[in-house]
Amino acid sequence: MKAGPDIAKLASLIGDPARANMLSALMAGGALTATELALEAGVTVQTASAHLSKLEQGGLVSPRKQGRHRYFALSGADVAQVLETLMGVSARLGGGRVRPGPKEPELRHARICYDHLAGDLGVALYESLQKRDWLREDAETVALTPTGEAGFDQFGLDVPTMKKQRRPMCRTCLDWSERRFHLAGGLGAALLTEILRKGWARRAPGERALRCSREGERAFRLAVWIDD
Repeated sequence: MKAGPDIAKLASLIGDPARANMLSALMAGGALTATELALEAGVTVQTASAHLSKLEQGGLVSPRKQGRHRYFALSGADVAQVLETLMGVSARLGGGRVRPGPKEPELRHARICYDHLAGDLGVALYESLQKRDWLREDAETVALTPTGEAGFDQFGLDVPTMKKQRRPMCRTCLDWSERRFHLAGGLGAALLTEILRKGWARRAPGERALRCSREGERAFRLAVWIDD
């Protein structure tokens, strides 16, 4: 057998339904206990612990200890990006639920993808930033333009500090519900943080869906020039 990335091992870790549900729950960007993840997966705590041990050994989740409790989170933004892409492929191939839950419209409109904005608003934001020449795509990369740097500075983001970080500033992430790209990377994370800080949207603990007030969404769209 030829040497190469062990995709089969990764696929087997993600492919188990219980583990897939746990990983999806961690897409909200927080850390959850084994008990909380057991509820998300519909399994016993003992079974959840066994699944989490495999995910930890596979490098997909990282444990954090706080007091008497042990929490689990995704090991990195790249894991979230893989999961979001797989969700998109599943949706395209008709692998979604037959009966969408009541939160489905909220998730499709605006949600958290690990630490950045996804859904209809996330895609609209990314396309607006390209249209205004704040971001520029070149082949398979996306970069911040001088116009964008000045604009984000006025928006209140510390672009020079982001440039010094090891994390890529701009990355694209394929949106599972829109099947188009939204913005990830350090810039995507900073934008979501600022959106929440300004009170344009709020999030419930442990949930991916973002709730935008009518006034908040209007202010958001005006600030980044998203056309209605």
